[in-house]
Amino acid sequence: MRVATIDIGTNSVLLLVAELRHGERDELAAIDERATITRLGQGVDRSRALAPDAVARTLACLGEYGAALRAAGVDRVDVVGTSAMRDAQGGAEFVARAAELLGVAPRVVSGDEEAALSFEGALAGLGLDAAPVTVVDIGGGSTEIIRGDRAGRVRDAVSLDVGSVRLTERHVASDPPTGGEVDAIRAGARSALERAPGPHEGTLVAVAGTATTIAAVARGIAPYDGSRVHGARIGAAELSATRARLAGVPLADRRRVAGLEPARADVIVAGATLLEEVLAWAFPAPAAGDEATFVVSDRGVRWGLARRLARG
Repeated sequence: MRVATIDIGTNSVLLLVAELRHGERDELAAIDERATITRLGQGVDRSRALAPDAVARTLACLGEYGAALRAAGVDRVDVVGTSAMRDAQGGAEFVARAAELLGVAPRVVSGDEEAALSFEGALAGLGLDAAPVTVVDIGGGSTEIIRGDRAGRVRDAVSLDVGSVRLTERHVASDPPTGGEVDAIRAGARSALERAPGPHEGTLVAVAGTATTIAAVARGIAPYDGSRVHGARIGAAELSATRARLAGVPLADRRRVAGLEPARADVIVAGATLLEEVLAWAFPAPAAGDEATFVVSDRGVRWGLARRLARG
């Protein structure tokens, strides 16, 4: 059986086509994975409406994905929209047009469902033990923090109204960002994190484009290779050095950094700063000689959806 899922996010649109392979353990194997930055959430934080050019970019992407679905001969499809579609007015026309392109209408998931999907998908293939785990999913418009265990049981979760696009639009006007602008991003992140469940225990897993980009840039993984990124462990010092490197150069130079997709270059500083604050929240006082670390997951909502589809 082949399943396909599409995650329409604030910053990017992700496609997964996977096949259920039966054996000792039924497992999903990726047949096709694609990620396209369309910035559907452009200006949503300010206007609470979808911008026409952002809609056009996203529909063009969905047209390509629809063709890929038909070519792959998938048996089951699910398409979800997250933060930008939750927050924006006037989405009915977008949904109708997307349904024509894909053959299935996107559905808007709540922050709670997004968190549960992200948690299940992020842990797939990491091989963690059954100890407590926290998954953080930094998107363009929101950040989900989910606590549970390796068996997939979610204990609690929260969706925070901050992400790489929102924080950039709220606080960054300079190129490169000034120290004051980075401080404002930190303050916004810390304020949002006051709502996070705590205290964190066990392993911290970071999923989505900010975390995978930081891993790719820090380790020089270019072109991007998800198999090398998935499971990478990044420490606080490596994260901070990478964030400082990216924040210290103009946007034009940032777009040329190995491992960084050019279309993500304008929001990566805010995303990395938010990730720094998440790490500080998770490990407020590391023991002497220890360093706060997180494990990077190249999976997420699309994988959680695919696992649900495969289970029927």
